Amino acid sequence: MRRINEILAVVILSLLAVLLAAIGLRSYDTFVTRREQERILLRNQEANDRVQEMRQEIQVLSQDREKLVQFLEEIQTESAAAEEAVPVASMFDEERESWSENTSWSENTTVSGNESWSGNTTVSGNESRSGNTTVSGNESRSENTTVSGNGSRSENTTVSGNGSQSENTTVSGNGSQSENTTVSGNESWSENSTVSDNSTISNNTLEERRKIRSSLEETMLVNREDRLYLEQSLPDFSGKKIACLGDSITAAANLEEQENYPDCSYPSILKALLGAEEVYNLGIGGSSIGRYWADAFVERYEEIPSDTDIILVMGGTNDGFCLSENELGTLEERKPWTLCGDLDELMRGLRENYPDAEIYFITPLPNILQDYLMRERDYLLPQRRLVNVMLELSEEYGFTVIDLYNSNILDSHDVDIVTDYMPDGVHPNEAGYQILAEHIAAQLVHASQL
Repeated sequence: MRRINEILAVVILSLLAVLLAAIGLRSYDTFVTRREQERILLRNQEANDRVQEMRQEIQVLSQDREKLVQFLEEIQTESAAAEEAVPVASMFDEERESWSENTSWSENTTVSGNESWSGNTTVSGNESRSGNTTVSGNESRSENTTVSGNGSRSENTTVSGNGSQSENTTVSGNGSQSENTTVSGNESWSENSTVSDNSTISNNTLEERRKIRSSLEETMLVNREDRLYLEQSLPDFSGKKIACLGDSITAAANLEEQENYPDCSYPSILKALLGAEEVYNLGIGGSSIGRYWADAFVERYEEIPSDTDIILVMGGTNDGFCLSENELGTLEERKPWTLCGDLDELMRGLRENYPDAEIYFITPLPNILQDYLMRERDYLLPQRRLVNVMLELSEEYGFTVIDLYNSNILDSHDVDIVTDYMPDGVHPNEAGYQILAEHIAAQLVHASQL
């Protein structure tokens, strides 16, 4: 009996030792994790402080056009050289590229007259499509197209209101395009105008658009079309409540010295343009989608009123100032404290908590501060990596995307955009916020008519 008791005592002590060791290891892991999170938060705060200094530097440079041109060219040249020397490929880039490798689409279009056109087309193999088409003023166009062989494409497009067009496609996965997921137009045209550069637009990426026209030219063209579209196609939003979750761009940063500056924010202008019952401005300066510091979107989306009809989430600018490969994460793992994990949690939470709301994600505007900061902090990733994650996850959840990043509007890599609309290189001025609001309003109107 005594022997049995001794054995039991040894067993109990052994189990206790194992338990204490497990508790100790867990505590140590927690300690290490917290230390790493604190280190990342400190690093991110330092980056954010540097961004504020850069904003002031660009604001000073914007007073001297010659110096500003030299500065922008220098930053972009260094950024391009860095990417060429160390290419950063991702599965999202590869998927987008796979479509352009097998498909070429160029079109010369003159808009005039009145015409209604509908068609169903199926094409197979490696497809090349080109055409010279005369389409119409007060016109309605619907199209269903399937392309197979090295890429499948399904598309539903409606063009209305004096020929203003916006295509609803997002490219992903071996060249497949899915239905009604991106509301940022591939091209736009107005009555009695010609929209053709005899150019091939393969993917409508920011890089492709830059080859066709400058950001100022694109901004002016798109804004004219947005205004025309809103004048002629505005449905009834009078009973709608809209919530805008965002950062300093949603909060109208850069205008704080103006009296009643919140009235210049894009949510306030949106309310006036659409005649909505209510537009909630949930923009907080410095906030990000992921958990990089305080006020992350993923931790405050539940502040959106429960009776909201339309939710707009515009962010990613501040995330870009923080993202290394580790903070980006992967869509396979989706760990918390990574963009992939936190954005997935945000989208899942919005879907579960606001099942009846229309949910839109708005990609960030491209900004020169990202490239400027990347020159000093080589761990940072190009903005497009973040945008590709937003596009991929939005498609997965079935959310509509207003793709500002690839639209080529209000891009502060363009000296004229900085001098006319974005004096600090990242935040619009009053005229810039007006253009932004009109573009988002036009996309919402278009989506409501699909």
